[in-house]
Amino acid sequence: MDLSTIILPEHVFIGVAAPTKWRALQTLSSKAATCFGLDGAAVLRALETREKLGTTGIGNGVAVPHSAIAGMTRPRGLLARFAQPVDFEAIDDIPTEWAFVLLFGEGGRSEYLNVLAAIARRLRMDGVQAQMKQAKSADELYSIFQV
Repeated sequence: MDLSTIILPEHVFIGVAAPTKWRALQTLSSKAATCFGLDGAAVLRALETREKLGTTGIGNGVAVPHSAIAGMTRPRGLLARFAQPVDFEAIDDIPTEWAFVLLFGEGGRSEYLNVLAAIARRLRMDGVQAQMKQAKSADELYSIFQV
């Protein structure tokens, strides 16, 4: 899976400020709405509804808030590095440093799993997360993640 078709350079953000998981979802929803031309309130409702089913904090400092959005024809995503780690109630209790927001169409649920697997593979590669932490700009962060 080529993540560069899902997360574009202009969809990478560093220094995202959010004191809580719910504020993080608000901020990320707003960014997604702007990037993808979506209704921010609809994106927020979808992400909050999904989060209420169980945490999207997958562990090791990573969260993957995700949801199907009516009208989307292909998966789209954002990568955000928080200014300060956020408690996403992750399965390992490690605060979240990174959020990968994934939005997909109603018929694209299987695609979401492929995207999630590709992200997990990349993050497991030696040194990737350490390099991502050191990135000084969104462009640098994108380059490290996409290599």
